[in-house]
Amino acid sequence: MNEFNEELENSKSLADIFELVKEAVRKTTGKSRAGLMLGLTDLGEDMHGFIGAFYPVDSNIIVMNKTPLERISETNPELYKPYAFHILLHEYIHSLRILDEDLVRRKTYEISKEIFGEKHIATELAVDMDKFLPNFLYSEYGWQPREMPPIELVRDFAKSDTRYIA
Repeated sequence: MNEFNEELENSKSLADIFELVKEAVRKTTGKSRAGLMLGLTDLGEDMHGFIGAFYPVDSNIIVMNKTPLERISETNPELYKPYAFHILLHEYIHSLRILDEDLVRRKTYEISKEIFGEKHIATELAVDMDKFLPNFLYSEYGWQPREMPPIELVRDFAKSDTRYIA
């Protein structure tokens, strides 16, 4: 098992998974971004499926939908960490000012494949989300809910960004 597989397996929180996402992006692309927050909210689902998360352009927050996180945790817990990694990676790439959805999907796949290998669930999610989650929808560029439900901020989310406080 490589170091990224082991770190994902040993992660205890979304904050831990996000640290791994940032390290994967830095290692594979040399790019990084500090100062992001994670908000959790109930974006629910509609007749077509559910949105996993979105990044409001030019903001400092990734907003994840609690509904799929809770369902995966209850029904398929071994999928939880790879799913969270995939969603956070996808939105983190958006936060690096890559807004083209097709390009973000390709980069998500390329980074996942490079750090985990072709057969890891996170990589397979990047290839075909429907294989694991048939009702998953990617949001369109700039998508936000019509009415923003209350957002719960995740404490200590970007741990490595706050090592020095003046």
